Amino acid sequence: MEILVTNDDGVQAPSLLALVQALRKLDANITVLAPERNWSASGHVKTMHRPLRLSPTVLADGSSAWQSDGAPSDCVALAMMGALEQDFDLLVSGINPNANIGLDVTYSGTVTAAMEASIWGKPGIAVSLDAPENHHGRVDFRSAAETAAQLTWQLAERANGTHPAPIYNINIPYRPEGDYAGVMITRQGVRIYRDVLEKRIDPRGKPYYWIAGDPPSGIKEDGTDFGALAEGYISITPLKMDMTDFALLEKMRGEQALHL
Repeated sequence: MEILVTNDDGVQAPSLLALVQALRKLDANITVLAPERNWSASGHVKTMHRPLRLSPTVLADGSSAWQSDGAPSDCVALAMMGALEQDFDLLVSGINPNANIGLDVTYSGTVTAAMEASIWGKPGIAVSLDAPENHHGRVDFRSAAETAAQLTWQLAERANGTHPAPIYNINIPYRPEGDYAGVMITRQGVRIYRDVLEKRIDPRGKPYYWIAGDPPSGIKEDGTDFGALAEGYISITPLKMDMTDFALLEKMRGEQALHL
């Protein structure tokens, strides 16, 4: 199996290295192509108005990797379109140091990298760790990485031949000792954002803005990604690119026709 690995925190992020080292224990070839800088909260990006560049780099453990000046989804597209002159069976993105649940998936470079893989007909797995906000000291990714590798192998076997190519959004509670309550297959929950807009004035008297506020929370419901994490479970949410609201579609078809 040929596995492509990327992230949105940059190729030198310790979370990516932990994931790569865990995936190397599988019966698979691991190739890293990740952004050269942090693209957190970048969403689904396709760079079309400037050239994209690839260059070799070395991870902290001395292993080789590739980096790009593009976004996470650019990295996936480059690899899937043949920039690395090999075919890939699967994309694993992460580990993001914070959870990507509910509507986070539309913002997340980690998740949208997995979406890009699905566009190219390959399964995409996004892995995020629900590390505490404002965590002091080094975040321990080892248990999450080992868990992600185990789940990657199982999901890859289930995804074989599935069309369209599946997208799996994995969120792992922060349990450095690996004492998870189990694995739960979930739906997207409700994320509650507490964003506020701060207007400030620069030294030249011109306004600028910061999007600030408290960290988001969510509604704890059974069967949701947020609910699973709150109970200590690993959440796996299958996603799809078709965003059609079928209930509203049928309702509108049954209503009086729109006209010009």
